[in-house]
Parts: sequence; structure tokens; C-alpha cells
Amino acid sequence: MNVSHPSVHPVEAPPPLTDGGNVPRLRMKDIQGMPGTIGGLILRFSQFVFAVVALCVMATTSDFPSVTAFCYLVAAAGLQSLWSLLLAIVDIYALLVGRCLQNYRVVSFFAVGDGITSTLTLAAACASAGITVLLGNDLGICSQNHCTEFETATAMTFLSWFTTLPSFLLNFWSLASR
Repeated sequence: MNVSHPSVHPVEAPPPLTDGGNVPRLRMKDIQGMPGTIGGLILRFSQFVFAVVALCVMATTSDFPSVTAFCYLVAAAGLQSLWSLLLAIVDIYALLVGRCLQNYRVVSFFAVGDGITSTLTLAAACASAGITVLLGNDLGICSQNHCTEFETATAMTFLSWFTTLPSFLLNFWSLASR
């Protein structure tokens, strides 16, 4: 029977520590889109813009409070815009001062917050899309409602979610790779 045998390669021992064992740990490079990078700031700014546009378009209609899904969209877009604005300010501070935001607690906070806001934003966009399809296609009462505004706000909320998802995935990946 032919069985392959592993080859053993000797490995040299690391040099002894002379400075008391304070060797700096190697960190993962800052990938664009992570907190404290220009890509992260662009993602946060686009999240903020899309959420504010969705919020403003929905708030300008007079009959959005009559549908629970649209009220939920306004609440989720408001939360998303506040969260994105807060983290954009933190990113601007980190870029101006030159701070690295790869602290375990900071990344954990960002990952949990992005996860919560992205889940709420996606749920609100899906619920609003369902109601918009119901009003426009199934019931055919767009002439009595603001279907164009509802569709625009729903699309902006989906775009806000599409820009929130990379932030969440990068933060979660950074957290999981520690």
C-alpha cells in the first residue's frame, strides 16, 4: 500500500525578547469602508443622504400616517439618518486627528449598531414596498394616493440599506477576525 509521508521542515525558534516582551501586535490593514477611512466616510455620508431623502419625501405626503408601514419607514429612516450622521462625525474626527478606530469596543459598537439599523431599514423598505405594490398594482388607487412619492421613499430606503450593508459586513468581519 502506497501512503504518502509528510515531510518535516525544521523551524527556527524566534529570537529571545530583550525589551520585556512588549512586542507590538500586527494589525490588519485599514480596508476602505471600515471606520476611520475615507471609504467609511463616503459610505456613512451616502447612508445619511439616502435616509434623509426618504424621510423628507415621505414626510411631505399628507397621507403617510394612515399606513403603519409608512410610519415605520419614517421611523427607520430617521434612526438610520441619525446613526449615519453620528458615525460620519466620528469618521471625520478620526481622519482629521489621525486616530485608528480599530479598537475592539469601538468596532463592536459599530457592528451592533450597523446590524440593528440595517435590519430595521430593510424591514421598513420591504414593508413599504409591499404596501406600494398593493396600492398601485393590486388596488389601482394611485390616482387617490401619492404613489410616486411612496415609491421614491421606498427606493431611497433600499439604497440606504444597500450602503449600510457593506459597513456592517466590514465591521463584523473585522470583529470576527480578531
